[in-house]
Amino acid sequence: MPADTPSTTLTVERDGSIATVTLSRPSSRNALNAELRRAIRSEMGALNDDDSVVVVVLTGADPAFCAGLDLKELGPSSESVSGRDGLEFSGGARPFTKMSKPVIGAINGVAITGGFELALACDFLIASEEARFADTHARVGIQPGWGLTVELPRAVGLRRAKELSSTGNFLDARDALAWGLVNHVVPHTELMMHAMKLAADVASNDAAGVRQILRTYDEGADLTGAAALELEGRVSAEWITSVSGDDVEARRRAVTERGRNQI
Repeated sequence: MPADTPSTTLTVERDGSIATVTLSRPSSRNALNAELRRAIRSEMGALNDDDSVVVVVLTGADPAFCAGLDLKELGPSSESVSGRDGLEFSGGARPFTKMSKPVIGAINGVAITGGFELALACDFLIASEEARFADTHARVGIQPGWGLTVELPRAVGLRRAKELSSTGNFLDARDALAWGLVNHVVPHTELMMHAMKLAADVASNDAAGVRQILRTYDEGADLTGAAALELEGRVSAEWITSVSGDDVEARRRAVTERGRNQI
C-alpha cells in the first residue's frame, strides 16, 4: 500500500458551523505517523482560526479511534521520535493547539497511549460501545508528552490514573463511563449521530458565550478554589457589561421554549 499523503491521513467535513475531523489511516488503526501528527495540528489550528466554525467533532475511521504513535515509522533507526519530524513531546506540547471552541471526541474504537492523549485533549467524549482506552507508555518504554499526566487525573482521579498508567490495562467503554472519563456510551452505529446532535446543541447557543465559559473552566482548573472563584466572578462581571438586556431576555425566552419541547 502506498504511503499516506496529507489528503488521506485526515479528512475535514463541514456541516454549517460544525466541522468533523476524521483520522483516516484505518489500515494502521489511525496510528500517529509524522504526516498525521502534522495534519492534526495544521487542520485543528485552521479550524480554530475560522470564525465560521463553532464546534469541532474529532473521530477516527473505523475500526479504531487512534492506536497511538506509529512506532513502525522509526524502523531500526536509533533516532528519537522528536528528532524524526520536529514535533517534540516536551515543553507543554499538546496534540493540537489549545482550541477556543469546544471539541467533542467521538471515540469509535481503541484510544491507546498517544491516541488516549488525543482523546483527553477534547472537551468531552462520546464513546461507542466498542471504545477502549489504554495508557501503554510504560509498556512501550516512553514517557507521556501530550498532557496525559495532567488531563487523565482531572478526568478520573489521581489513583485511577496511576492504575491505568502503571498497569497498561485497557478500560472499556462502560467502565470509562462509570469512572467519569466519557460523558455517554452509545451503540457503535449511533455514535456519530449522537455526537452531531450534541454538536448541534452547542452550535445553537451563543458562540462567544460558550467560548468564554469553556475558557473560564480551563483557566480555573489551574487555580486553587478561592482563586478560581475570583476568576469566575471577574469574568462574569466583565462579560455582563458587554451584553444588552434585550439580547439576554430574548435568549431566556428561547431557552424556556426549548425546555418545554426537549425530551
